[in-house]
Amino acid sequence: MKHLLRRGAILVSTLAASAAMAAPPHEHGVARLDVAVEPGRITLMLEMPLDTLVGFERAPRNDAERAAARTALARLADAAKLWRPDPAAGCGPAQAEIDGGPLAPGHAHGADHDHAHGDDGHADADASYTLECAAAERVAFVDTGLLESFPRLRIVHVQVATPKGQWKAMLSRPMTRLPLVR
Repeated sequence: MKHLLRRGAILVSTLAASAAMAAPPHEHGVARLDVAVEPGRITLMLEMPLDTLVGFERAPRNDAERAAARTALARLADAAKLWRPDPAAGCGPAQAEIDGGPLAPGHAHGADHDHAHGDDGHADADASYTLECAAAERVAFVDTGLLESFPRLRIVHVQVATPKGQWKAMLSRPMTRLPLVR
């Protein structure tokens, strides 16, 4: 069991290092998704420009923008709608962690502001989803509601790491199924 846990940690670390070295530039309408399949778990890490979520990349300035931010953050947190894994994997409900940067309620400028914005003034939302699965090694696909939940989203660049290998993929309309086997 210890060997399996170590191997899973290596998969996640390798994927994260690979993503950091080859991170594409911030592009509106384009998200990045890193997927790690390891024994007992599927982890999905999403990075999306705030412009793609709500049409602006700063803290909301009025009631309409605050409502748009609440709606976007609620959609990001709706893991059951965003991620529907292959039933063969026996996964439970996904656990979500959302960092909406300047969209988050109570966000204040300062250290958090610097974290949310890059040097070029663009901001992203980051979300992480963890699915605990009885048989993650059996997962063949994950159906996603990303493109239907976020109308401004056009393309999702995907990096997948499994015990059987790593590869890149891309999702665009009308695609909703992300294959996790090659």
